[in-house]
Amino acid sequence: MDIQKIKKLVTKNKPNVDITMLELAYEFAHEAHLGQKRLTGEDYIQHSLHTAYTLAEIKSELPTIIAGLLHDVPEDTKRNLDDIEKDFGSEIRFLVEGITKLSNIKYRGVERQRESLRKMFMAMARDLRVIIIKFADRLHNLRTIEAHREDKKIRIAQETLEIYVPIAGLLGMWRLKWQMEDICFKYLFPEDFRKLEYKYEIEKKTERNQFIAKVKKQLGEKLDQEKLNYIIEGRFKHLYSIYQKMQRKNRKFHEIYDVFALRIIVDTIADCYRVMGIIHSIWKPKTSRIKDYIAMPKPNGYQSLHTTVFGPDGKATEFQIRTYRMHEEALHGIAAHWHYKEMNNNNQPKWIQEILDIQKEAQDTNDFIRKLKLNVFSDRIFVFSPKGEVFELSADATPIDYAYHIHTDIGHKATGAVINNRMSTLDQKLKNGDMIEIITNQSRKGPNKNWLKFVKGRTARNKIKQYFKRSTLESIRKLISRGK
Repeated sequence: MDIQKIKKLVTKNKPNVDITMLELAYEFAHEAHLGQKRLTGEDYIQHSLHTAYTLAEIKSELPTIIAGLLHDVPEDTKRNLDDIEKDFGSEIRFLVEGITKLSNIKYRGVERQRESLRKMFMAMARDLRVIIIKFADRLHNLRTIEAHREDKKIRIAQETLEIYVPIAGLLGMWRLKWQMEDICFKYLFPEDFRKLEYKYEIEKKTERNQFIAKVKKQLGEKLDQEKLNYIIEGRFKHLYSIYQKMQRKNRKFHEIYDVFALRIIVDTIADCYRVMGIIHSIWKPKTSRIKDYIAMPKPNGYQSLHTTVFGPDGKATEFQIRTYRMHEEALHGIAAHWHYKEMNNNNQPKWIQEILDIQKEAQDTNDFIRKLKLNVFSDRIFVFSPKGEVFELSADATPIDYAYHIHTDIGHKATGAVINNRMSTLDQKLKNGDMIEIITNQSRKGPNKNWLKFVKGRTARNKIKQYFKRSTLESIRKLISRGK
């Protein structure tokens, strides 16, 4: 890797960008790391260059790429953060300092892992770019993991799979996530990896490619008739995601039908819906597998139309349809928002504020991680109000969660719910796309304590607890007042 490749990619992403600071950062890092070698035998500066190149690949903005070049300078050379600030400013210093602090995180079993997660999340809450640089750094370390002794390989892979990978998923950075997962899979489950790689890459590859070519030809002819501007490409599941599905559903490889999908990329949102209509006119859709993540994006911002049809020879075939911009954001997640000039401190994902709120109320690290998994890592669903407003809730949320999400008083006075025009109980689990109306009774004094047994969200749980805490304090005050 050399600095010219990085400069070329940066200017391709942003043609008018001034790369003077990038060139100076390379000279600074090259001089600081001069004479240092990695375990692989290559010059240490190669790691810095690979980290910066990965950041450029995901279209990170220039300060992030510069910080990637400099990220190991304070820890591994005689130059320090003050030197970096003097030459490159306070923003670059802040990012490099954040990476330096995260470098001290080491996986040492469950307890240490929890504390590591806490530090990672707090670093994210301060500035998401720090964790993005850390991902690029970790990916290159994984790619050169073979140079380490066996026990360290296992530790690095385990740490990556349990700490880094879930966060990459939360940030929607699927390309980095998949790459990290497959390398970890290779070292943590070598026998399973070899078997699956053989089946996936050798046994079925020709058959799969022939089928995709057949579908592309048939669909392409129709799209050409409609004069649409499009790209059709095959999208293959990564080995670890197939392995996980086999384990989760207790299935053999040949029983997993969605090991690949066809991705269609078009110019506009209107074109996305036109393409879906064309696909459904050629092949019969499997109605339970139609998902509109354009109208209702995932919590990490992911947007696409998904549909599975009974394609040629009746074979189940999945399609993902999206615009070019959606495609960039699907691959690179949060990093793509900076590329499109949409990310700042006031436009962070909603769950970043959730992390800060959880940090304030958590009793200790274990409590922090427990609440984090419950409220941030949990899957999300989207439901509708009778007026068509969309609300995001935790998976398995109930009408009570929805009621408190709207307003505390609606939660306190809830007596029933109407879900999709049918009467329902307050403990009914909600599903994606449900339309909910809460029935209230204004004479009701407050919530039922038994609701705590089935509510899923932190908001509803806290508001119910606060009500009973206030009620208890009020009762004590009355008793004291009577005593006087």
